[in-house]
Amino acid sequence: MHGDVHAQFAGVTRVYPGAGGHAPVHALGPINVDLHKGEFFAVVGPSGCGKSTFLEVLAGLQQPTVGTVTFEGRAVAGEVPDGVGVVFQEDASFPWLTVWGNAAFGLQRQGTAPAEVRRRVDDALAFMGLKDFAKAYPSQLSGGMRQRVCIARTLVLQPRLILLDEPFGALDAQTRLLMGDEVLKLWRTTGATVLLITHALDEAAMLADRVGAMSARPGRFIEIIETHWPRDRDSTIVAEPTFGEITGRLWERLRGESLKALGHSGQPPAAALAAE
Repeated sequence: MHGDVHAQFAGVTRVYPGAGGHAPVHALGPINVDLHKGEFFAVVGPSGCGKSTFLEVLAGLQQPTVGTVTFEGRAVAGEVPDGVGVVFQEDASFPWLTVWGNAAFGLQRQGTAPAEVRRRVDDALAFMGLKDFAKAYPSQLSGGMRQRVCIARTLVLQPRLILLDEPFGALDAQTRLLMGDEVLKLWRTTGATVLLITHALDEAAMLADRVGAMSARPGRFIEIIETHWPRDRDSTIVAEPTFGEITGRLWERLRGESLKALGHSGQPPAAALAAE
């Protein structure tokens, strides 16, 4: 897949300084990769490999130790760039606000005119299937619906790059597939570039135009696989023979890296799992 470069990693590494006499931890890199405007790019890899660090560096939430990250040609430096929206795995809804209030929060904090807030929030809630729950509170919703609220809160900001950090990790397999359909619809409708971090190979294979398979720590891309799916795809493609071929190829590349992460490089499994 080719197109305009929307975001770029150039020689990026991330090293966490050692604390309490421990050695520094080389978490990520070197990474050299371009994200193309309007594509859906997924990252998979073993636990603790630096997937979330990769996303956080792009989001401006962490600084590269070496190298540069750019978004729309400008260096990402110390804060979430304008035009970037982030959705995390954790339920980040505010329990004291209604669904409508949650979705409106970011716009209101920006000082957006009330009429524009109403228009964007009403549109986002309708798009995410939450219109009938506008007055409900998060505690009254299922986990999947709370994640829809978090996506709606990002959607109203009209981001050009959407970063999803394992947003469906806490959901059951069937709900994850349906939420995947919602994200594909969102991607097609907005035309945004989407980066998805996930531990689920099937999720990556279904959703993405390209899947980056990451090594055990320090995370680097060992292969980037193009899926060649049509843009109007949905979860029915899991029945396609090609879907099984893609997931099989991903597992073939990642099996050895996952064994390393589980302690076959000398690290106890519990420590490896706790490192992510």
